[in-house]
Amino acid sequence: MYVGGGFGRRGESDYAAQAAAAAKATGRPVKLIWSRDEDIQHDFYRPVSQCKLTGGLDADGNVVALHARLSGPSILAYLMPQRMENGIDMVAFQGWTAEEFGYRSIPNLRLDHAVRNTVVPVGFWRGVNTNQNAIYMECFIDELAHAAGKDPLEFRRALLKDSPKHLAVLEAAAAKAGWGKPLPPGVFRGIAQNCAYGSYTAAVAEVSVSPQGTLKIHRMVAATDPGHVVNPNQVACQVEGSFVFGLGAVLFGAVTIDKGRAVQSNFDTYPVMRMADMPPVETVIAPSGGFWGGVGEPTIAVAGPAVLNAIFAATGKRIRSLPLGQQA
Repeated sequence: MYVGGGFGRRGESDYAAQAAAAAKATGRPVKLIWSRDEDIQHDFYRPVSQCKLTGGLDADGNVVALHARLSGPSILAYLMPQRMENGIDMVAFQGWTAEEFGYRSIPNLRLDHAVRNTVVPVGFWRGVNTNQNAIYMECFIDELAHAAGKDPLEFRRALLKDSPKHLAVLEAAAAKAGWGKPLPPGVFRGIAQNCAYGSYTAAVAEVSVSPQGTLKIHRMVAATDPGHVVNPNQVACQVEGSFVFGLGAVLFGAVTIDKGRAVQSNFDTYPVMRMADMPPVETVIAPSGGFWGGVGEPTIAVAGPAVLNAIFAATGKRIRSLPLGQQA
Protein backbone atom coordinates (compact mmCIF):
# COMPACT_ATOMS: atom_id res chain seq x y z
CA MET A 1 0.00 0.00 0.00
CA TYR A 2 1.15 3.55 -0.74
CA VAL A 3 -0.13 4.96 2.56
CA GLY A 4 0.30 4.14 6.23
CA GLY A 5 3.53 5.87 7.19
CA GLY A 6 5.49 5.42 3.98
CA PHE A 7 5.77 9.24 3.59
CA GLY A 8 6.47 8.88 -0.13
CA ARG A 9 8.80 5.86 -0.14
CA ARG A 10 6.01 3.39 -0.83
CA GLY A 11 5.33 5.12 -4.11
CA GLU A 12 8.27 3.15 -5.56
CA SER A 13 8.28 -0.64 -6.03
CA ASP A 14 11.96 -1.65 -6.17
CA TYR A 15 11.67 -3.70 -2.97
CA ALA A 16 8.65 -5.56 -4.37
CA ALA A 17 10.57 -6.42 -7.53
CA GLN A 18 13.49 -7.67 -5.41
CA ALA A 19 11.16 -9.90 -3.38
CA ALA A 20 9.54 -11.25 -6.55
CA ALA A 21 12.94 -12.00 -8.07
CA ALA A 22 14.03 -13.86 -4.94
CA ALA A 23 10.78 -15.84 -4.86
CA LYS A 24 11.17 -16.78 -8.53
CA ALA A 25 14.79 -17.84 -8.04
CA THR A 26 14.01 -20.03 -5.04
CA GLY A 27 10.57 -21.25 -6.01
CA ARG A 28 9.34 -20.44 -2.52
CA PRO A 29 7.37 -17.66 -0.83
CA VAL A 30 9.65 -14.85 0.30
CA LYS A 31 9.25 -12.23 3.00
CA LEU A 32 11.72 -9.42 2.34
CA ILE A 33 12.71 -6.97 5.09
CA TRP A 34 15.41 -4.40 4.48
CA SER A 35 17.57 -3.34 7.38
CA ARG A 36 17.48 0.34 8.31
CA ASP A 37 20.98 0.70 6.81
CA GLU A 38 19.81 -0.75 3.50
CA ASP A 39 16.72 1.42 3.54
CA ILE A 40 18.62 4.68 4.15
CA GLN A 41 21.29 3.89 1.56
CA HIS A 42 18.90 2.74 -1.19
CA ASP A 43 16.27 5.44 -1.00
CA PHE A 44 14.62 7.89 -3.37
CA TYR A 45 15.86 11.10 -1.79
CA ARG A 46 14.21 14.50 -1.53
CA PRO A 47 15.65 16.78 -4.23
CA VAL A 48 18.59 18.95 -3.27
CA SER A 49 17.61 22.46 -4.27
CA GLN A 50 18.54 26.09 -4.11
CA CYS A 51 16.73 29.34 -4.76
CA LYS A 52 17.81 32.83 -5.73
CA LEU A 53 15.42 35.57 -4.63
CA THR A 54 15.46 39.22 -5.60
CA GLY A 55 13.12 41.90 -4.29
CA GLY A 56 12.51 45.60 -4.71
CA LEU A 57 11.22 48.14 -2.17
CA ASP A 58 9.90 51.62 -2.80
CA ALA A 59 10.75 54.67 -0.68
CA ASP A 60 8.07 53.71 1.87
CA GLY A 61 9.37 50.14 2.29
CA ASN A 62 6.60 48.52 0.23
CA VAL A 63 7.45 45.51 -1.94
CA VAL A 64 7.13 46.48 -5.59
CA ALA A 65 8.84 43.46 -7.19
CA LEU A 66 9.78 39.88 -6.32
CA HIS A 67 11.60 37.26 -8.37
CA ALA A 68 12.24 33.74 -7.07
CA ARG A 69 14.16 31.23 -9.20
CA LEU A 70 14.23 27.62 -8.03
CA SER A 71 16.87 25.20 -9.22
CA GLY A 72 17.07 21.47 -8.60
CA PRO A 73 16.01 17.99 -9.70
CA SER A 74 12.45 17.28 -10.76
CA ILE A 75 10.60 14.49 -8.96
CA LEU A 76 8.13 14.22 -11.82
CA ALA A 77 10.89 13.96 -14.42
CA TYR A 78 12.36 11.03 -12.49
CA LEU A 79 9.20 9.16 -11.51
CA MET A 80 6.32 10.42 -13.68
CA PRO A 81 7.64 12.17 -16.80
CA GLN A 82 4.19 11.89 -18.39
CA ARG A 83 2.96 14.49 -15.91
CA MET A 84 5.48 17.11 -17.00
CA GLU A 85 3.78 20.02 -18.77
CA ASN A 86 5.91 21.11 -21.74
CA GLY A 87 9.03 20.28 -19.76
CA ILE A 88 7.77 22.10 -16.65
CA ASP A 89 7.37 20.37 -13.30
CA MET A 90 4.40 22.17 -11.73
CA VAL A 91 4.85 20.15 -8.52
CA ALA A 92 8.09 22.10 -8.01
CA PHE A 93 5.94 25.20 -7.37
CA GLN A 94 3.95 23.71 -4.49
CA GLY A 95 2.92 26.51 -2.16
CA TRP A 96 3.48 29.07 -4.91
CA THR A 97 0.60 28.31 -7.26
CA ALA A 98 -1.99 30.97 -8.01
CA GLU A 99 -4.40 29.36 -5.54
CA GLU A 100 -1.82 29.06 -2.75
CA PHE A 101 0.44 32.10 -2.96
CA GLY A 102 -0.61 34.70 -0.42
CA TYR A 103 1.54 37.67 -1.48
CA ARG A 104 -0.56 38.37 -4.56
CA SER A 105 -0.63 42.09 -3.80
CA ILE A 106 2.98 42.39 -5.05
CA PRO A 107 2.58 44.18 -8.41
CA ASN A 108 5.56 42.62 -10.18
CA LEU A 109 6.03 38.92 -9.46
CA ARG A 110 7.94 36.16 -11.19
CA LEU A 111 8.44 32.56 -9.97
CA ASP A 112 10.36 30.08 -12.11
CA HIS A 113 12.20 26.75 -11.91
CA ALA A 114 15.35 25.55 -13.64
CA VAL A 115 15.31 21.73 -13.76
CA ARG A 116 18.74 20.30 -12.98
CA ASN A 117 18.48 16.51 -12.76
CA THR A 118 21.31 14.42 -11.35
CA VAL A 119 22.03 10.68 -11.16
CA VAL A 120 20.77 10.56 -7.56
CA PRO A 121 17.25 9.04 -7.50
CA VAL A 122 14.69 11.49 -6.10
CA GLY A 123 11.20 10.94 -4.78
CA PHE A 124 8.35 12.30 -2.74
CA TRP A 125 8.63 13.02 0.95
CA ARG A 126 6.10 14.24 3.49
CA GLY A 127 5.15 17.75 2.39
CA VAL A 128 7.20 17.41 -0.82
CA ASN A 129 8.24 20.79 -2.30
CA THR A 130 6.19 22.99 0.02
CA ASN A 131 8.81 22.45 2.71
CA GLN A 132 11.77 24.07 0.97
CA ASN A 133 9.61 26.61 -0.90
CA ALA A 134 8.16 27.97 2.34
CA ILE A 135 11.66 28.31 3.79
CA TYR A 136 12.88 30.19 0.73
CA MET A 137 9.90 32.55 0.57
CA GLU A 138 9.25 33.17 4.26
CA CYS A 139 12.90 33.76 5.12
CA PHE A 140 13.20 36.19 2.21
CA ILE A 141 10.02 38.02 3.20
CA ASP A 142 11.67 38.41 6.60
CA GLU A 143 14.76 39.84 4.93
CA LEU A 144 12.63 42.33 3.04
CA ALA A 145 10.89 43.34 6.27
CA HIS A 146 14.29 43.92 7.91
CA ALA A 147 15.49 45.92 4.89
CA ALA A 148 12.33 48.04 5.09
CA GLY A 149 12.81 48.56 8.83
CA LYS A 150 9.42 47.03 9.62
CA ASP A 151 8.14 44.45 12.08
CA PRO A 152 7.91 41.02 10.35
CA LEU A 153 4.27 40.57 11.35
CA GLU A 154 3.19 44.06 10.29
CA PHE A 155 5.10 43.67 7.03
CA ARG A 156 3.23 40.45 6.23
CA ARG A 157 -0.10 41.95 7.21
CA ALA A 158 0.30 44.57 4.51
CA LEU A 159 1.36 42.02 1.89
CA LEU A 160 -1.56 39.71 2.69
CA LYS A 161 -4.28 42.34 2.43
CA ASP A 162 -5.71 40.57 -0.64
CA SER A 163 -5.45 37.10 0.96
CA PRO A 164 -7.85 37.07 3.92
CA LYS A 165 -7.50 33.40 4.82
CA HIS A 166 -3.70 33.62 4.90
CA LEU A 167 -3.98 36.74 7.03
CA ALA A 168 -6.49 35.23 9.45
CA VAL A 169 -4.26 32.25 10.21
CA LEU A 170 -1.22 34.50 10.58
CA GLU A 171 -3.15 36.65 13.05
CA ALA A 172 -4.29 33.58 14.99
CA ALA A 173 -0.73 32.28 15.41
CA ALA A 174 0.60 35.71 16.38
CA ALA A 175 -2.17 36.27 18.94
CA LYS A 176 -1.67 32.87 20.57
CA ALA A 177 2.10 33.42 20.73
CA GLY A 178 1.73 36.91 22.18
CA TRP A 179 3.63 38.57 19.34
CA GLY A 180 4.97 41.92 20.50
CA LYS A 181 4.83 41.04 24.19
CA PRO A 182 8.06 40.83 26.21
CA LEU A 183 10.00 37.57 26.26
CA PRO A 184 12.54 36.29 28.80
CA PRO A 185 16.05 37.71 28.25
CA GLY A 186 17.81 36.01 25.35
CA VAL A 187 14.65 34.55 23.80
CA PHE A 188 13.47 35.76 20.38
CA ARG A 189 10.52 35.12 18.07
CA GLY A 190 10.19 34.29 14.38
CA ILE A 191 7.08 33.97 12.25
CA ALA A 192 6.06 32.34 8.96
CA GLN A 193 2.92 31.54 6.95
CA ASN A 194 2.08 29.31 4.00
CA CYS A 195 -0.71 27.59 2.10
CA ALA A 196 -0.55 24.05 0.74
CA TYR A 197 -2.76 21.00 0.23
CA GLY A 198 -5.83 23.19 0.56
CA SER A 199 -4.97 24.46 4.06
CA TYR A 200 -3.68 27.76 5.41
CA THR A 201 -0.99 27.60 8.08
CA ALA A 202 1.21 29.85 10.18
CA ALA A 203 3.74 29.38 12.96
CA VAL A 204 5.63 31.35 15.58
CA ALA A 205 8.86 30.04 17.09
CA GLU A 206 10.56 31.16 20.29
CA VAL A 207 14.28 30.36 20.41
CA SER A 208 17.54 31.25 22.10
CA VAL A 209 21.10 30.88 20.85
CA SER A 210 23.93 30.57 23.36
CA PRO A 211 27.25 32.43 22.97
CA GLN A 212 28.67 29.09 21.81
CA GLY A 213 26.04 28.89 19.06
CA THR A 214 23.80 26.25 20.65
CA LEU A 215 20.19 26.56 19.53
CA LYS A 216 17.29 25.89 21.88
CA ILE A 217 13.72 25.99 20.62
CA HIS A 218 11.60 26.91 23.62
CA ARG A 219 8.12 26.95 22.10
CA MET A 220 6.24 26.60 18.84
CA VAL A 221 2.76 27.92 18.08
CA ALA A 222 1.00 26.56 15.01
CA ALA A 223 -2.26 27.80 13.50
CA THR A 224 -4.11 25.98 10.75
CA ASP A 225 -7.27 26.50 8.73
CA PRO A 226 -8.22 23.26 6.94
CA GLY A 227 -11.73 24.50 6.19
CA HIS A 228 -13.60 21.99 8.33
CA VAL A 229 -12.56 19.96 11.39
CA VAL A 230 -14.22 16.71 12.46
CA ASN A 231 -11.81 15.61 15.19
CA PRO A 232 -9.85 18.52 16.75
CA ASN A 233 -7.60 16.21 18.76
CA GLN A 234 -6.55 14.37 15.63
CA VAL A 235 -5.77 17.66 13.90
CA ALA A 236 -3.60 18.73 16.84
CA CYS A 237 -1.78 15.38 16.77
CA GLN A 238 -1.10 15.73 13.04
CA VAL A 239 0.17 19.30 13.47
CA GLU A 240 2.46 18.38 16.36
CA GLY A 241 3.77 15.32 14.54
CA SER A 242 4.38 17.35 11.39
CA PHE A 243 6.53 19.75 13.41
CA VAL A 244 8.66 16.83 14.60
CA PHE A 245 9.19 15.94 10.94
CA GLY A 246 9.77 19.51 9.76
CA LEU A 247 12.17 20.49 12.54
CA GLY A 248 14.07 17.21 12.14
CA ALA A 249 14.67 18.00 8.47
CA VAL A 250 15.84 21.54 9.26
CA LEU A 251 18.12 20.53 12.13
CA PHE A 252 19.52 17.19 11.00
CA GLY A 253 18.22 15.92 7.66
CA ALA A 254 21.15 15.39 5.31
CA VAL A 255 22.25 12.50 3.10
CA THR A 256 25.55 12.96 1.28
CA ILE A 257 26.68 10.95 -1.73
CA ASP A 258 30.32 9.85 -2.06
CA LYS A 259 31.54 7.72 -4.98
CA GLY A 260 27.95 6.89 -5.86
CA ARG A 261 26.94 5.68 -2.40
CA ALA A 262 24.98 7.24 0.43
CA VAL A 263 27.33 7.96 3.33
CA GLN A 264 24.70 7.94 6.08
CA SER A 265 23.38 4.54 7.12
CA ASN A 266 21.64 4.65 10.51
CA PHE A 267 20.67 6.88 13.40
CA ASP A 268 24.32 7.38 14.39
CA THR A 269 24.97 9.19 11.09
CA TYR A 270 21.41 10.27 10.22
CA PRO A 271 19.99 11.69 13.48
CA VAL A 272 16.31 12.46 13.95
CA MET A 273 14.43 14.58 16.47
CA ARG A 274 14.65 13.24 20.00
CA MET A 275 12.41 14.11 22.91
CA ALA A 276 15.08 16.37 24.41
CA ASP A 277 15.26 18.36 21.15
CA MET A 278 11.52 18.75 20.64
CA PRO A 279 9.83 21.91 21.93
CA PRO A 280 6.21 22.06 23.08
CA VAL A 281 3.81 22.78 20.22
CA GLU A 282 0.59 24.72 20.81
CA THR A 283 -1.96 24.20 18.05
CA VAL A 284 -4.59 26.77 17.11
CA ILE A 285 -7.37 25.39 14.88
CA ALA A 286 -9.20 28.09 12.95
CA PRO A 287 -11.54 26.47 10.39
CA SER A 288 -13.26 28.99 8.12
CA GLY A 289 -15.53 26.53 6.30
CA GLY A 290 -16.28 26.13 2.63
CA PHE A 291 -13.51 23.68 1.75
CA TRP A 292 -11.70 20.59 3.03
CA GLY A 293 -7.92 20.85 3.34
CA GLY A 294 -5.22 18.55 4.62
CA VAL A 295 -3.70 18.49 8.10
CA GLY A 296 -0.87 15.93 7.91
CA GLU A 297 1.43 17.78 5.53
CA PRO A 298 0.62 21.52 5.31
CA THR A 299 2.00 22.63 8.68
CA ILE A 300 5.40 20.99 8.14
CA ALA A 301 6.37 23.86 5.87
CA VAL A 302 6.05 26.68 8.43
CA ALA A 303 8.02 25.02 11.24
CA GLY A 304 11.42 25.57 9.62
CA PRO A 305 11.14 29.20 8.48
CA ALA A 306 9.64 30.30 11.81
CA VAL A 307 12.71 28.89 13.59
CA LEU A 308 15.15 30.31 11.05
CA ASN A 309 13.59 33.76 11.31
CA ALA A 310 13.79 33.56 15.09
CA ILE A 311 17.48 32.67 14.81
CA PHE A 312 18.02 35.84 12.80
CA ALA A 313 16.19 37.85 15.46
CA ALA A 314 18.50 36.30 18.06
CA THR A 315 21.81 36.55 16.21
CA GLY A 316 21.44 38.96 13.28
CA LYS A 317 22.69 36.18 10.99
CA ARG A 318 20.78 34.58 8.11
CA ILE A 319 20.97 30.85 7.50
CA ARG A 320 21.79 30.17 3.84
CA SER A 321 21.99 26.36 3.83
CA LEU A 322 20.54 23.43 5.73
CA PRO A 323 20.60 21.39 7.87
CA LEU A 324 21.53 23.54 10.83
CA GLY A 325 23.65 20.74 12.25
CA GLN A 326 26.17 21.36 9.48
CA GLN A 327 26.50 25.08 10.29
CA ALA A 328 29.72 26.36 11.83
